[in-house]
Amino acid sequence: MTLRIFPFLAAVLLSSPAFCQEPAAVGPLARQLNDSFAGVFEKVAPAVVVIEVKGAAETAVTGLPEGLEFFFRGPDGRPIPAPNDQGSGFVISQDGYIMTNHHVVESAGEGGITVRLKDGRKFPATLVGSDKKSDIAVLKVDADQLPVAEFADSDTAKVGQFAFAIGAPYDLPYTFTVGVISAKGRDDITRSQTYEEYIQTDAAIHPGNSGGPLCDIDGKVVGVNTMISGINRGLGFAVPSNIARAISQQLMAKGRVARSWLGIEIIGLEDNEEAQKYFPGLTKGVIVRNIEPNTPAYDSELRAGDVILKVDGKSIARSRDLQREILSKKIGQTVQLEIWRNDQTTTIGLRTGEQPEKLLRASNRQQPPRIPPARSAPATKKLTPGGIHGLLLESAPHSDSARGVHVAEVEPDSPAAVAGLMADDIITEAAGKPVNSREDLEAVLAGTDLSRGAMLLIERNGQKTFGILKP
Repeated sequence: MTLRIFPFLAAVLLSSPAFCQEPAAVGPLARQLNDSFAGVFEKVAPAVVVIEVKGAAETAVTGLPEGLEFFFRGPDGRPIPAPNDQGSGFVISQDGYIMTNHHVVESAGEGGITVRLKDGRKFPATLVGSDKKSDIAVLKVDADQLPVAEFADSDTAKVGQFAFAIGAPYDLPYTFTVGVISAKGRDDITRSQTYEEYIQTDAAIHPGNSGGPLCDIDGKVVGVNTMISGINRGLGFAVPSNIARAISQQLMAKGRVARSWLGIEIIGLEDNEEAQKYFPGLTKGVIVRNIEPNTPAYDSELRAGDVILKVDGKSIARSRDLQREILSKKIGQTVQLEIWRNDQTTTIGLRTGEQPEKLLRASNRQQPPRIPPARSAPATKKLTPGGIHGLLLESAPHSDSARGVHVAEVEPDSPAAVAGLMADDIITEAAGKPVNSREDLEAVLAGTDLSRGAMLLIERNGQKTFGILKP
């Protein structure tokens, strides 16, 4: 450690009486800190491993925002030719299970994976399982009585506490750097629609540190180093130990990760200005934007347009809060959702399901070209003349639905178009009341104060969604 790394610490030490005396009289504070840092390395380093991935061509890691990199790129954006795609990892069980990053081992070819311990021993490693979403992977070597890194509780880690990184940057194994945890709960780093959470640190980490441990002052692993914000920018990100540990346990047990889900697309109330106007009494919560077909939520009491306020009594302020709570539940577990609907709160139960491995997020996909369904002969199709706020409706419910009123056309730039309604939508509810005909819809809207809008529940291509109609 140098005083340049911690200016605030230098100021404290240099101003102390001990530092003003002869070198032999340097007080216990500096020596204690010195011994503590050295002790972290001595405790953790034997459990840290260097990972070499052979037989794979150099491959650029893609999918991250500009300036944010996994640890295999140089300042010019090209892959860094680390020998055999070198990375780091650490032992999590005496019988040879090792944690690292998914991106360290994902390109392993016929040459396989080799793990080297601090004592110089080398072992061929097999991939037990790898999870791209969390960037966590588990390897296994044929060995016993290996030194093990102990996990810390990442939820109790504090911003400002010391953080230590150990790894093999630039083919320099067992490099030890010191910093602090500079932020927690970074949840929008990769701009992914799936749940993510990172610990941010200013401990120096570079290409080759991937998969290595981020430790606390007690020598316990608080995170798994995963990303850096560009070379030499001083910001790194680690997967919290609680998340990494839970992922590794599933990988060791089943070779894959099963995640709970509800099957809904959501948006935080604070992220939608129009919704804030419709829910003037709410400042926090998560809106159910869409309910996907063939999902746990589809046949439940949950509706599009509901605002989720709590999960099992725990308050939900943002989308990430809801994602985290649902991911923490067991598959098939019943959760109690407190929701806001029709200007009042209610509680419903919903059983979680298993998230499909290949999940196509509705918020990410482009809408395919709309192909109208086959119709009967044109003479049998009767449109009611005149639109309701730009909605042209069929005089009878559409044959594809047992209830609701079918939207034949939506006039461009009309209130209905602004609300997001589309041709072939089926409106099943308006302002909390069921509708089955044009007359039903007209009556409901006539009796509703439209100054803040009326919520319309919609079925669209098997999906349940909503729109807020405001003249």
